[in-house]
Amino acid sequence: MSIIDKIQNTNSLIVGASQGIGLGFVRKLLQDDDITKVYATYRCRDSATELIALESKYSGRLVCFPMEITDESHIGETIRQIHAEVDKLHLVVNCVGLLHEGTLQPEKSLRQINAEQLMQYFQVNSIGAVLLAKHLLPLFQHRDRSIFATISAKIGSIGDNRLGGWYGYRASKAALNMFMRTVAIEYHRKSPQSVVVLLHPGTTDTRLSQPFQRNVPPEKLFTVERTVSQLLAVIKKLDEEDSGGFFSWDGSRLPW
Repeated sequence: MSIIDKIQNTNSLIVGASQGIGLGFVRKLLQDDDITKVYATYRCRDSATELIALESKYSGRLVCFPMEITDESHIGETIRQIHAEVDKLHLVVNCVGLLHEGTLQPEKSLRQINAEQLMQYFQVNSIGAVLLAKHLLPLFQHRDRSIFATISAKIGSIGDNRLGGWYGYRASKAALNMFMRTVAIEYHRKSPQSVVVLLHPGTTDTRLSQPFQRNVPPEKLFTVERTVSQLLAVIKKLDEEDSGGFFSWDGSRLPW
């Protein structure tokens, strides 16, 4: 069964596909014969060698673009290039996320709060997603069923926060949730067949989670392949009423 209700000639876009979950989505979609086009973005070509190799292998079916999620002009230009090739998208998964990078590390206490680092978290984890939604809307204004999913995190749930810490990451994911919930309302008016959701992938064995895996039980640490399969299973079951929802990898709804 196709990922999007047996729609043949499905066009998809994976944002943040150079590695980890994004790359896993690209690999999985290329195995589905009903997926005609897979567009994928990466930030840095040097860290996207596997993705670029796939583009060579699946020439014409997989098309990759460099895109900086913190630069609206980059986002707009990428979407314009996609729109020049196709007039609609059926599946978009935004996998971009920042937890640690160089000196940027999750804060354990208020003493470690740094305004510049907080802005980094919000630029990548929150603002980039809503700018993406802004530019993607024309490609969702068609009559076919479509899904716009963004990878969020359970740690961004305010109601579930019992441990504290990780101020920037938590707050930027909570902001992401609000942005996309609001996007879902506007998309419902302008693109009624589109389902906009947030997905918690669980702890996945990627570069993002590696420094924090020590206390994760083996059965709770998912391979990329397992995470992608679980999230696609959730996507397949989504209905119009689910738009604006926040779902875990097992399909359960998460508290805001």
